[in-house]
Amino acid sequence: MRGYRTIKYTLFTFCYCFWVSPITHTHHSKKFCRSDESPAERREKQTVQSVMSPAEPAEVVSAVLTAVGIYAKVAKEKDVVDTLALDPALLLIVVGSFMFLITFFGCFGALRNSAHLLKTFLGILVAVLLLQVTAGVLGYLFTDLVMERTEKLMMKTVVRYREDRDLENAIDFIQKKFQCCGVESYKDWSRNIYFLCSDANPSVEACGVPFSCCTDQQNQGRVLSLWFTCVVRLQTVLNTMCGFGMQSLDTGAAARDIFTAGCLEKIVGWTRTNMVLVGGLTAGLLLLEVCLICLASAQISIVNKVRKHQKNQESRDRAASHRKESVWLPAFADIADQ
Repeated sequence: MRGYRTIKYTLFTFCYCFWVSPITHTHHSKKFCRSDESPAERREKQTVQSVMSPAEPAEVVSAVLTAVGIYAKVAKEKDVVDTLALDPALLLIVVGSFMFLITFFGCFGALRNSAHLLKTFLGILVAVLLLQVTAGVLGYLFTDLVMERTEKLMMKTVVRYREDRDLENAIDFIQKKFQCCGVESYKDWSRNIYFLCSDANPSVEACGVPFSCCTDQQNQGRVLSLWFTCVVRLQTVLNTMCGFGMQSLDTGAAARDIFTAGCLEKIVGWTRTNMVLVGGLTAGLLLLEVCLICLASAQISIVNKVRKHQKNQESRDRAASHRKESVWLPAFADIADQ
């Protein structure tokens, strides 16, 4: 059928970009060629081999996400079971595994013309698309509720700042990127036991904030170091103590050394300022999903038509064979009786 190969290999290529495994690399060898292959089957196999045999090993998008998540999870000193929802490593494992599963159905369903795999792939994509659209509509209608839930979730991350290394790095990145501190203000760090501003807190970081809140994270003093052939150069030292005691200051005094605005406000402001970028990325993702849904639906329709045609042809062949037997067998039977 016209356009069948385009639909098939376009869908396969899209899925192959997100799911690809070294075990699927097909090598050109005579043992894979059968003498009874039709020219069409041979051409299709060559096309599949050309697509699936890159010159260099392909990177595995979904597998890399899963592997990184598993490595980060195993590398931790302890497993905090009651806070798995805030674990970046677990998030990578879940996202990577889901991508691996859904693209597996699409990749092999398109390659093997399996209507069952393609229907599963189509159903998951439709469900994901509906969930995304529903979440967007509900988020727009219930903005206050979403902001409240987001604030609570971010407060939990502040509480766990020193307990999870991955989460700590993520918070530091956000605070440096958006030039913010805490959720609503720098005072939120009193929720963390290490930064709690209290006379009863024995921590050396009491009444402080993480160094990622500092406006100038470099040490104001500079040290001299010898480099190779006694060349003296200035080496900047990261000042991790720049946020000590900042919670005991008022906003005006603290603003000279740290960011005082909350990260939630900064993130919302950045989203509104870059609405075109955010909307474009969201529309691009939805458009990609719609294209995959259309391609999967088209291939399912073609596969069903071909199978229906084959069944009709087999039925006609059986009917013709039955008519032929009904005409000639009695004559031969009469001859045999004589």
